[in-house]
Amino acid sequence: MDAVVNFTSQSQGRDRIFRATQYACALSRYLLRNHTERKDLVAKLKSLETNMSAGRKLFRLGNTINSIEAAKRTMRLSDRVLCLCLTAANVSRALYFICDNVLWARSVGLIRNIDKERWSVNSSRFYFLSLVMSLTRDVYVVLRLMAERARDKHFRQKMELHLNESPEVAEAVIPQLDAVLFLLWESLKSHPAVALDMLKNICDLFIPLDRLGIYQSNAGVVGFCGLISSVIGIVTLTQPVLKLKP
Repeated sequence: MDAVVNFTSQSQGRDRIFRATQYACALSRYLLRNHTERKDLVAKLKSLETNMSAGRKLFRLGNTINSIEAAKRTMRLSDRVLCLCLTAANVSRALYFICDNVLWARSVGLIRNIDKERWSVNSSRFYFLSLVMSLTRDVYVVLRLMAERARDKHFRQKMELHLNESPEVAEAVIPQLDAVLFLLWESLKSHPAVALDMLKNICDLFIPLDRLGIYQSNAGVVGFCGLISSVIGIVTLTQPVLKLKP
């Protein structure tokens, strides 16, 4: 119970719950779209989804400052690749939150004379850029882990044993490819924080891709991916050991 209280007392925790609810409603509405007898339920889900989205905008009002402070910290990283990727991701996220705050101000009537569509598109662009840079960081970390594992003598023995135990797979797939896939699997399995962060960012990527028209999917795919990334966000928030650092 204490863990639940601590989680919900955090603005990030409440945002993750609201986000999971929002995308669960979006997915449910998509699955029920052809059930005319459930139109009242679909309308309620739509209303709940809209309210969850509006509530999340309130929780994100101070996130611009948090992202700027995070960018300042990542600029001091000694690893140049991590420094570039994480700083660019945090700056893009800060710009995304600025656009998001402006859209919220317009929705409540504090600002009127702005182009809502333009600000919404810019918001999605900055969100997309932050995810691309975060995924670049993930790929870099995975490649570094794979290189470290490949140099390990015990792991090389384990990989040779794996290839010898399944020669039919090696012949069908190509030995080098099978070795790379095995190395990738073992690297991710031994570092679940990297695997979860990469999966979360890939799922989140479908949201701006759809909004920007780069890759048109549907409300079901967006709802499913948003729900998966939200659940991962809740898990990493409740279990800090599963959160990728830096």
